[in-house]
Amino acid sequence: MDFLLNAWYFAAWSADIKQGTPFTRTLLNRPLVFIRPENGALVAFDDRCPHRASPLSMGRLEGGRIVCGYHGLEFDFTGACVRNPHPSGRIPPGARLRSYPIVERHSGVWIWFGERAADPSLIPDFSRLDDTGTSVTRRDYIVMDASYELIVDNLLDCSHTSFLHDGILGNEPMIAAPTEITQSGNTINVIRYARKVPPPGMFDMLFRQDGAPVDCWTDFRWDPPSCLLLDVGVTAPGRPKQEGTGLFGTHILTPETARTTHYHFAATLWNIHAKSQTAEMREKISDLRRFAFEKQDQPMIVAQQRIIDMTPPNQLERVMLETDLGVVRWRRIMEKLIAAERHPPDRIGAEA
Repeated sequence: MDFLLNAWYFAAWSADIKQGTPFTRTLLNRPLVFIRPENGALVAFDDRCPHRASPLSMGRLEGGRIVCGYHGLEFDFTGACVRNPHPSGRIPPGARLRSYPIVERHSGVWIWFGERAADPSLIPDFSRLDDTGTSVTRRDYIVMDASYELIVDNLLDCSHTSFLHDGILGNEPMIAAPTEITQSGNTINVIRYARKVPPPGMFDMLFRQDGAPVDCWTDFRWDPPSCLLLDVGVTAPGRPKQEGTGLFGTHILTPETARTTHYHFAATLWNIHAKSQTAEMREKISDLRRFAFEKQDQPMIVAQQRIIDMTPPNQLERVMLETDLGVVRWRRIMEKLIAAERHPPDRIGAEA
């Protein structure tokens, strides 16, 4: 799989990287180590000592240095080798760690892998997560044994909620909702509006708790390569959205490998029923969302990946439905971005 490199990827929730303890995570097939110094900004390096490719994360932090646990080379937090403990003390010219641009924003750590200058203004807007009050649910995380592409497909076709999440996030009457799509630059929104339908169970808890019909909307924003924000909610039939109840669901995916994906998720609630404005309800919503993603989405997507891997490529021609508008659009955008990155116009001219 070709990954888009000149883009920001979400590496981890900031709170998961502790001071004084190396944090390891593989992203885009690259083992990385993250270090939060006692003084200074978070840093990230390839988790590989240039001597014998041993994981630096198996070493130790000592002051402002990381010490390789295999042969004791010491590196400062710029990536430079500053001590060879062996008799000559000579530091080989290539004894340096590759570092990566890092930005902490919206409760998370963002990392840049590309050759172009890392521009923080290109980080997608997830400011809904910046609320430090009581509206944000648990900042959660799972690893799925499937390509990130299949998970994006799943999210951008919300019609599956009427089947896979029936009773929690969708129901049969919602199937008839039409799918619309808008695009601004490389950002797309996939929108569905189901009118006068029974409220999905989770939203009935947050709204009137009476099971009465509602208008329900889903508006999924996708930013390259795999950052998604869902505006979803319910309101009384025919009434404006702002009179209803909803949440902004964060779904940020980062490939671990071509066949495994880091999945970060949380939700920011708004205008919920007075009876639901409790820490217990936020935990319940967190648990329900995790159940939907881990126990309902994940088994299906992992099984789908297994079938795809066992199917000869010439037999993978897929039937498309009208609900696949977003799936087709995001994949076309990614194909163009990756192609442009691999074969930029100046390089094509030089090769000619």
